[in-house]
Amino acid sequence: MINTRFSVAIHILTLVATNSDKGVTSNFIAGSVNTNPVVIRRIGSLLKKANLLKGGPGVAGYSLVAEPNKITLLDIYRAVTTGEELFAVHDQPNPNCDVGKNIQSSLDISLTRAQQAMENELNKQTLADIIQHLSIQ
Repeated sequence: MINTRFSVAIHILTLVATNSDKGVTSNFIAGSVNTNPVVIRRIGSLLKKANLLKGGPGVAGYSLVAEPNKITLLDIYRAVTTGEELFAVHDQPNPNCDVGKNIQSSLDISLTRAQQAMENELNKQTLADIIQHLSIQ
């Protein structure tokens, strides 16, 4: 299931990209996201592990590893999701029920298609597209 890590990660990368002339620190980002700097550092760590962001302790702020037009939203999504599927089907439906015993396999096909469609769309969009839509540019 998608949680706020994805949108916060996009927020972080957008902020870093649009403030490259400044030392964009976790405290600065936390002020923009309106969250604790620890949250920013955790997500920043995932983005660094995915080679989208660099910086950290002893460095004066974060910076992007690649140009915004080279970072897809799918790259960001994959960096901050932990392999869980977008949709979760409830566990252990009643096997004695005609619907219960077949619902998971029936839903798997539709939900897999939906997730693939979402990932295909995210792959078409870049961080540069998000920046372009900001009114500050």
